[in-house]
Amino acid sequence: MQVRAVADLGPAERRALFERDAGIEAIRGDVEGIVARVREEGDAALREFAREFDDCEVGSLDATDETARAAETVDDELGAAIETAAANVRAFHERQLPEDWRADFGGRELGRRFRPIERAGLYVPGGTAAYPSSAIMTIVPAVVAGVEHVVVATPPAEQVSPATLAAIHEAGADRVYRAGGAQAIAALAYGTETVPQVDKIAGPGNRWVTAAKAAVRDDCEIDFLAGPSEVLVLADGTADPELVAADVVAQAEHDRASSVACVTDDGALADAVVAACERWAANCDRGGIVEAALENEASGVFRARSASEAVAFCEAYAPEHLSIQADDEEALLERIDSAGSVFLGPFSPVAAGDYAAGTNHVLPTGGRARVAGGLSVETFLRASTVQRLDRDALAALEGTITTLAEAEGLAAHAESVRARFADGSDG
Repeated sequence: MQVRAVADLGPAERRALFERDAGIEAIRGDVEGIVARVREEGDAALREFAREFDDCEVGSLDATDETARAAETVDDELGAAIETAAANVRAFHERQLPEDWRADFGGRELGRRFRPIERAGLYVPGGTAAYPSSAIMTIVPAVVAGVEHVVVATPPAEQVSPATLAAIHEAGADRVYRAGGAQAIAALAYGTETVPQVDKIAGPGNRWVTAAKAAVRDDCEIDFLAGPSEVLVLADGTADPELVAADVVAQAEHDRASSVACVTDDGALADAVVAACERWAANCDRGGIVEAALENEASGVFRARSASEAVAFCEAYAPEHLSIQADDEEALLERIDSAGSVFLGPFSPVAAGDYAAGTNHVLPTGGRARVAGGLSVETFLRASTVQRLDRDALAALEGTITTLAEAEGLAAHAESVRARFADGSDG
């Protein structure tokens, strides 16, 4: 990891930094084959792929009963942590619920109403690994939104993590199925003998999961395509380089392909952050993964000539996680629009949002924060508009509507309005 000047970045370096991708193109063909097999063969394909990819035999694909048992077997400390995290996430997402409304616009009663989708399919990474936080982050918003059927797929294993199963239970899923990777996404999108077809798929996963979401999105709605974890720290000379490095390394341990960066207008801080990252990486259990992430093309410490150049760098980077550690975080925040989730000040580590602050950690990556936000209650809602016009309101608009309709060559549209004012018509 080295310090690079923002002003000296060439076109290739800027593309690597600002046009990050999820790395799915190389596996697209393989994933489409998996999706096709599941669509054609159903449960049999899921069991065969479990043997091939997860190295385990799957009897019943339905693991719903296991979640309740797991909730009773995890130790008290872990159980309490799961409950606290779920409660915080639930409270934050309940604040997101929109209210139906109608208002009068001069005889035009107009409004919006919100209704949940019927079936949500949520992917929870796992298998032999434990990701209780991802279970909470994906399931709770769907439950809060009022989704009638909340279905979860999580990778099978000889012993699925009790922590993950307990979190699935606490979050409130209706059904849980043993299926992972691209095959799980296919099962949720098209249904099998056991797994029901859903209306929308959401949740994080590796590039196989992401590629499968891309493959099915013409047939089933998805949340968004997410790649490896990202963090950008915007810091000034008042920041503690150890805390900046701590957040950089924390996201780097997710994946060798993680993008982790810091931008600052203070040269001394930039050098100190590089040194601190190297120390943290040397003492990290996942040091090899961290070191690989630190050397990625989209990673590094970047020295800006001014705060304005640093802010412009942040906007171009549009990170999944943005940590602002500076003398006036609020002033800097006001100048930045493109970030999945923002963490202000030295006592707001990104890990707080990853686990228990209450915000959601399923966020847009690869610069998609320029146009999209993270997983939320709104992900699982539909909005309909409602209108009622009285006679006077329609009369006031008659000329506007008929003129536009006829300009478009749609005479029946115009006549549908005139008919309401024909002799003998009382509406």
